[in-house]
Amino acid sequence: MRSPALVPELAVRDLAASLRFWCGPCGFAVLYDRPEQGFACLEREGGARVMLDQLGTDRDWVTAPLEPPLGRGINLEIAVTDIAPILAALAEAGWPLFLGPETKAYRVGDSSVTVRQFLVQDPDGYLLRFSQALEGPDAA
Repeated sequence: MRSPALVPELAVRDLAASLRFWCGPCGFAVLYDRPEQGFACLEREGGARVMLDQLGTDRDWVTAPLEPPLGRGINLEIAVTDIAPILAALAEAGWPLFLGPETKAYRVGDSSVTVRQFLVQDPDGYLLRFSQALEGPDAA
């Protein structure tokens, strides 16, 4: 198993609440964890990974005071094959969206890519952008 070259590690206030969100409607699973240290590494089908580290443990790497929402100025794009099941799971859980589903074309070099995407905040306010690449007639 080869690790991705970049895996964000997010400081969280309540690891259990974060795991319910990430491993529930967002479809991640615990790859490995160290519960005694308040840590879990999560992975989603397709290879997206994130690490969660509960604040207040012996190894907080906090560079400035933290106040919600955490992760200001960043959104984590998570490529998925279909956003519909995630949207349905979030709706069933009563979880609000930050930005509802939209179709958006982005210029990439001399061409473009069209995606169907939405944004949601996790329990600590980190902004997640689930993105489904479109092909064919829906892509225009």
